[in-house]
Amino acid sequence: MNRFEGNFGFKGEAKLRYLDGEVQVVTPGEFVRCAVTGQTIPLDELRYWSVELQEPYVDAVASLKRARETSKPS
Repeated sequence: MNRFEGNFGFKGEAKLRYLDGEVQVVTPGEFVRCAVTGQTIPLDELRYWSVELQEPYVDAVASLKRARETSKPS
């Protein structure tokens, strides 16, 4: 999905598949929830996600927090 594809008329939470550089809509909706904070993220504002964990993040801080939580100690 890109930012120019319309999502008009679909209310509620979307289900997405997170890919490298893009997302694929599984279930249409208006937003997703940040896996770290629980905040809603409008689809047109979604910029951060993990392909490996298949989860979205509200911002870079939340993304970094999850990365630190899930990284293996050296």
